[in-house]
Amino acid sequence: MSQPLLTLIAGPTASGKSRLAMQRARETGAVIINADSQQLYADLRVLSARPSAEDEAKIPHRLYGVADAADAWSVGRWSRAVMDLLAELAAEGRPGLLVGGTGLYFNALTKGLAEIPPVPAAVRDAVQTEFDAEGEAVFRRRLALVDPAAEAAIFPADRQRLVRAFSVHRASGRALSDWKADTRSLLAPGSYDAVVVEPPRERLYAACDARVDVMMAHGALDEVRALVARDLPPDLPAMKAVGVRELAAHLAGDLSLDDAVAAVKQSTRNYAKRQLTWFRNQQRDWPRHPGFA
Repeated sequence: MSQPLLTLIAGPTASGKSRLAMQRARETGAVIINADSQQLYADLRVLSARPSAEDEAKIPHRLYGVADAADAWSVGRWSRAVMDLLAELAAEGRPGLLVGGTGLYFNALTKGLAEIPPVPAAVRDAVQTEFDAEGEAVFRRRLALVDPAAEAAIFPADRQRLVRAFSVHRASGRALSDWKADTRSLLAPGSYDAVVVEPPRERLYAACDARVDVMMAHGALDEVRALVARDLPPDLPAMKAVGVRELAAHLAGDLSLDDAVAAVKQSTRNYAKRQLTWFRNQQRDWPRHPGFA
């Protein structure tokens, strides 16, 4: 039996990905699979804008709300879960429709995951100190000597990725770009089609603001209150979700509710902007869908 068609729908938050996924799933009978790192967590139904219970009842959805906030899912763990699901769908002869905004997830499937050795904290800290002392221009020139491909691919002012690239080389003796070149995609070429939902930026930002208002009306503050009550480590992925820090600050008495909501809106717009930049850089060859007016 030939492999059913898999469709990948990527895009920034509030762009209309879920609406497009529902539309296409109704047309094809596809199962919708989550590719959003925040929508994995059961504790973030409101803040992550997970599909509604009504939508989940109409169309089969998988990998939504499957993780507890105390459980940190990696890209590798998500990838293994997705590949298992796709194997099940292939056996059933049923199409899959993978939708979300986490760029690393799509890269793992279509470009592969690099098995990069861990970088010791001492090495990373030393490289960060060098970056801060030298400045970006000097640091970039040094990085270009050991990993020209990485230096050329990293956007200006991206301190984290610059430090990461140099740290990997120092720790392993091998360029980060060489490690990445050894990867193979998890999905076979030609086994999927793909689209990025990319509305005009002004409309996207307005949709981000409107979404935050809807979240607040549907219990976002109570959701964060429940998370804060669990006293979880702040470095867990669920605790770093957009909106958690700002609303937690309000609950702690550090921000008024109006200021907290405004901060959540700003963080949401910033997140959408970063996603746009990612998909324009990493999925530049995918067709674009304008979203819904």
